[in-house]
Amino acid sequence: MIALDSRLSLCASYARKGKRLADIGTDHAYLPARLCLDGICAGAIAADINPEPLSRGQKTIADCGLENMIQIRLSDGLKEIRPDEADDIVIAGMGGELIAEIIGGWEYSRDKSKRFILQPMTKSELLIEWLCANGYEILSQDCCVAANKCYTVLLVQYTGEQREYGELFPYLGKLDPKKNDTHLRFTESHINRLLKKANGDARFAVLANKLREAVYGDR
Repeated sequence: MIALDSRLSLCASYARKGKRLADIGTDHAYLPARLCLDGICAGAIAADINPEPLSRGQKTIADCGLENMIQIRLSDGLKEIRPDEADDIVIAGMGGELIAEIIGGWEYSRDKSKRFILQPMTKSELLIEWLCANGYEILSQDCCVAANKCYTVLLVQYTGEQREYGELFPYLGKLDPKKNDTHLRFTESHINRLLKKANGDARFAVLANKLREAVYGDR
């Protein structure tokens, strides 16, 4: 039995039924295996840049009897994934800047039928800035806690429309920290990081205070 933690479960919740999935940076291939076992995915590719994680993924796939549904693929990001092989693309467990680089480096990322399920471990604000500047829309965003750490997951689709946004949007995205305590916890982590950076640049303190006011102003 494969049990996903809260982080991967949240990623899994955004997968569309009957679609093909590519899991980039798959490690043990738990996510595609769980989705195939549950009948959500029609098939999947478990991809990683290194052979060692793929060997772990291959064992998971074999143990679950999913060799006919999940392919193992050695790939630098999405470079070895063809457009007809994946409808939903999961990129999880990486920094926001690297996720943006992977999406930007795939020539099929601007296919409006594709959806990206993104879970940045760090610098989610930089990823959101990149998405807005490059024509991607955040369809949905949520947060979860796993191993006592708070994470955010974004469901994203290319629309071609560059979006203007206020200075707080990269930190808040579609979260609602006034009504959701997990969203609040994630936003507070942004505030704390900004305050630490303020030791070298007072402008970050100003931004942290604006973010705090936006969250707590009438809470």
